[in-house]
Amino acid sequence: MASLNPLGSDLDLRKAKHLLRRASFQFTKEQLNTFVGMSATDAVNSLTTAAPNTLLAPYDPLPIESPDGFWTSSPELPNSFEGQNRKRAHVTAWWWHNAMQQTSLKHKLSFFLHTSFVVGKDTGVGAATYFFDHINLLDFYAFGNLKTLAKKITFDNGMLDYLDNTQNNKNNPNENYAREYLELFTILKGEQIGPDNYTNYTEIDIQQAAKVFSGIKKRPERTDIDPDTNIPMGYINIDQHNTDDKTFSSAFGNQVISGKSTELEIFEELDAFVEMVFAQPETAKAYCRKLYRYFVKSQWNEEVETDIITPLADILIANNYEILPVVTTLLSSEHFYDADDSNATDNIIGSIIKSPLQLLSEVCSMFEIEYPDPSTEALLYYRDFFLYFLHNRYFPASGMGLFNPDEVAGYPAYYQLPGYDRNWFSSNTIIGRYKLIESLIEGKNTIIGGRNIYAQLDSAKFVKNKITDASDPNLLITQIADLLYPESIDTDRTNYFKSFLIDEGFPDYYWTKAWEKYINTNDDSTVRTRLNALIIAMVNAAEFQLM
Repeated sequence: MASLNPLGSDLDLRKAKHLLRRASFQFTKEQLNTFVGMSATDAVNSLTTAAPNTLLAPYDPLPIESPDGFWTSSPELPNSFEGQNRKRAHVTAWWWHNAMQQTSLKHKLSFFLHTSFVVGKDTGVGAATYFFDHINLLDFYAFGNLKTLAKKITFDNGMLDYLDNTQNNKNNPNENYAREYLELFTILKGEQIGPDNYTNYTEIDIQQAAKVFSGIKKRPERTDIDPDTNIPMGYINIDQHNTDDKTFSSAFGNQVISGKSTELEIFEELDAFVEMVFAQPETAKAYCRKLYRYFVKSQWNEEVETDIITPLADILIANNYEILPVVTTLLSSEHFYDADDSNATDNIIGSIIKSPLQLLSEVCSMFEIEYPDPSTEALLYYRDFFLYFLHNRYFPASGMGLFNPDEVAGYPAYYQLPGYDRNWFSSNTIIGRYKLIESLIEGKNTIIGGRNIYAQLDSAKFVKNKITDASDPNLLITQIADLLYPESIDTDRTNYFKSFLIDEGFPDYYWTKAWEKYINTNDDSTVRTRLNALIIAMVNAAEFQLM
């Protein structure tokens, strides 16, 4: 029976790896060791405390002769700056660097909110500053309330542009945002039961929702500040709001929301609409299914639906849509650690293919790769490392437009049957994934062009500092595997990887002698070449693609 009961035993290395991979973008060997021996509840709770962001705002080091610098705090209109595509990439660089500075659920949940309230940063969100405000809003509610975010997101300047609600007027309705709000952001369709009629809402409900949203406009100057978040927001043009009563279908109990005509009352009207949508049990289930797919597994059976999804939805409703009680319950549960049954065919640990974002983040954190510091080496970080290499080359080659999915539905890995996370891995994306570690070891972009990326993995230093008994090739390999892989490897795999350290037919002591020479002389020329080949092979192995 699938169980949300807390895991009864303390975390061993296998379970600690599982938790940290699923719950964070950043962790090291030392953090793994800290989690081993903790109870699942204590470990999860420790991930819910987030320090302030290391970087308060992104920086644009271009143009070199007169950088735009911290342009997001400029009093100038956001769209008055040149290089908006570049600046939006710099916002993602700012977000990723902050995610790499702490082992926390915060940025994992922030990205989950991005997959739930999708915008494409280069496909309609507007100037980079509005995208920065949008990401700040997701970060603000990463540990907060889904229902409240579903209200605030309607006034987000980036969202208002992205789904055209800034063009939604009483005499010229635009239903784009209303449609996606119901279909993708909140309750979802459910089964289709007739023309323009779904289990959870009808076409009439979209039309009425659009009336509720009418007159909510983008504020280009960012002069309206939300009092709860201190983030710029849109405004209400009262003259463009539909003041008629809005009558919804039987899917919402034929509820009538009274039309309003003052700014305060229109806020109340929006509040009544959101409360109506979130009062439906299917809304809570929709979010819990998304959370399950994001944190646990892409597909599940009726037992999981009954014993996991439904109780989680009850928890979400009981806590008025606060997200943390649901997530901490799930990540602390027997089910999350696959400890609630003996079925070896439905293993949860190692069942998800890593996204390109997860793959990059794990490689950089586990190997402690030193990339340029954005605070002191802004040009090298924002332009050469992140924009030229990661944003323009690695992410596209590996099949992920970071914060820029092709469709408003988001990334296929989180919604598209039947593949889900398998969509990350294909003949079109494999080269980008495999070239990542090669590029980081060589210190240049091997995907295309060969440009210096100003970041490099020092394999000899990593092994010297992190691996005990590295002179024994078998222990060296198994210890690296224990850090990288969800499960332990067997002797056949150890021997396969050992072939990258020792030529076929030669005994183990050839590596032992080479390692001892390095330790005694600090000459790493021999071991570095071998370790580079080993790490490339181990990172590009099937085991590391999974989490």
